[in-house]
Amino acid sequence: MNNWLELQDKVAIVTGGAAGLGREIGIRFASAGAQVVVADVSDAAGKTLVAELEGGAERHLYAQVDVADTTSVAAMTDAVIERFGQVDILINNAGISAPRLLVDPAGQEELSAELWDKVVAVNQKGPFLCAQSVARTWIRDSRQGVIINMASESGLEGSEGQSAYAATKAALYSLTRSWAKELGKYGIRVVGMAPGIIELTALRNAEYERALAYTRGQTIEELRESYATVSIPMGRPGRLAEIADAALFLASERAAYVHGTVLNISGGKSRA
Repeated sequence: MNNWLELQDKVAIVTGGAAGLGREIGIRFASAGAQVVVADVSDAAGKTLVAELEGGAERHLYAQVDVADTTSVAAMTDAVIERFGQVDILINNAGISAPRLLVDPAGQEELSAELWDKVVAVNQKGPFLCAQSVARTWIRDSRQGVIINMASESGLEGSEGQSAYAATKAALYSLTRSWAKELGKYGIRVVGMAPGIIELTALRNAEYERALAYTRGQTIEELRESYATVSIPMGRPGRLAEIADAALFLASERAAYVHGTVLNISGGKSRA
């Protein structure tokens, strides 16, 4: 499989790469022979993961970054170029979610302007800054590359109690298509991925499930039951490895004509 994907020695930046889905993506890319940049705000977790990847710190790199900060993103890009001389793949995976209601009569979980700004900064501004910074180097150096934006099926379907999160993920659909139109002529591919409900991660943790259940008038147990019995035809949440394997394919030359589209990976999930 590794030879078929031909990702050996490709340099892949994974934002939000220290935990959850980003961590799994980094592990799978390293196993496929790529050199992985774990780009994350968490210093300890990022360095720990790099040490655990095949080849360790001699082959891979941890780059501390705040994806919502222009200076921090530029410093990350410079550090990667200085270390490896190139970037081949950017995976815009960093994201946050905090379930809130637009209006909560009980005043417990209502969306504030401050939280709205934070979600937009990480989930929407972050991919913009990272894509711009890396694409500049590709165009400057006449190099090809791949940008993968991690959207969500909620970006098309909407999500009760998660309007800010869903809105930012909807933006990634449009950004993916728009950037594909702009960058295709340079040999730069832009694609998106839209996972549905996946197994527990730092994003979908106990506090997240508590707040989401509240916004939907459910118990946590009822919320978890709905994952399989109501909304996912395949009857289970997705596995991190399944999402990561799709990223491997999209980043490879085997997907050379996949451009300007978002791949839904949700087990058939819909609101119908």
